[in-house]
Amino acid sequence: MATIRRVFTLRLSEEIFDAIGRLATAERRSMTNYIELILLEHLAKKEGEK
Repeated sequence: MATIRRVFTLRLSEEIFDAIGRLATAERRSMTNYIELILLEHLAKKEGEK
């Protein structure tokens, strides 16, 4: 079964955009994939705190 993905616009400062781009490149990931990874890790951490 395919995963349903929602699309939205995210506005970032140039500094944050560039930093995410560098980190994503270092891990050989797309920026979208890297942002999703960061969010998933953060959500897991927050859930663990509850």
